[in-house]
Amino acid sequence: MTLLRVRELRVGVAGTEIVRGLSFDVAHGETLAVVGESGAGKSLTARAVLGLLPPGARMSGSVRLDGRELSGAPERVYRQVRGRRIAFVPQDALSVLSPVHPVGDQLALAVRRLGRKRAWERAVAALDRVGIPDAARRARAYPHEFSGGMRQRAVIAMATVNDPALIVADEPATALDPVLQTRILDLLAGPGEGERPAVLLVTHDLGVAAAYADRVLVMYAGRLVESGPARAVLRRPRAPYTGGLVASLPPREVTGRPLPAIAGAPPAPGALPPGCAFAPRCPAAADACRDQEPQPREAGENRLVACHRFGQLPGPATDLYREPA
Repeated sequence: MTLLRVRELRVGVAGTEIVRGLSFDVAHGETLAVVGESGAGKSLTARAVLGLLPPGARMSGSVRLDGRELSGAPERVYRQVRGRRIAFVPQDALSVLSPVHPVGDQLALAVRRLGRKRAWERAVAALDRVGIPDAARRARAYPHEFSGGMRQRAVIAMATVNDPALIVADEPATALDPVLQTRILDLLAGPGEGERPAVLLVTHDLGVAAAYADRVLVMYAGRLVESGPARAVLRRPRAPYTGGLVASLPPREVTGRPLPAIAGAPPAPGALPPGCAFAPRCPAAADACRDQEPQPREAGENRLVACHRFGQLPGPATDLYREPA
């Protein structure tokens, strides 16, 4: 069953459209990883779902949570669903933790409707559930008394204390070392007991997407490039852009050869080329690619691909970035 349904989402900032007609679904209990280079519009997409766009940003399209339309809704409607049905885990824990209040008090505030005593017990239990040692004592500590990894765990505890249906996680472990990164992602999107929340996971790391996502959505210049089951998309990408991302992943064994790379850089949002935005960097671009923007179309295996050359390439899209033997 669909929990989150986004259709034709458009987000503009300072008169420039950053997210350009994006559509996707997230099912109950599913982890959808949104991947792509910096500037693709991943974070703005996440914040549009939450209704937390920066000042001056403009949004159109449809965002439905449990069938309830949120796009264009007043702030009071978002307040009814944030924290209870949908929660947010940002990259920087200090951006959501108040430096002048104990961590436990901040978690208890999210469930204050239960009464002071029960809310405190719930906050301590949430900290214990995410692996904060001696949770009852540490709940009285301030954020600056926590390590970076513990702060991020506390934010996850805050996000999950109300048992939301959907967690939006924007690069939630990027600034942490690999061991802590794994622990944080295991807490968010790893297997667990009982019913787990759905996760909209924004990441630039395809390895994270491969390890934790059920499905992947690849973005470029504010639009969908390819989407589908994570294993299918990452093992056999069908769009040249996805192929370049996958080909650039370091192999498990040391080969001594330089990694393939996508030439050039993404275009500035206000200076997109005509046709496909990726065409100037694409090793398979044809005349049609430079004239007309491709639209997403069915590609089998519950996949979508927005590429004029889809179906015309002789092998997997990764081959475009590898030297012939």
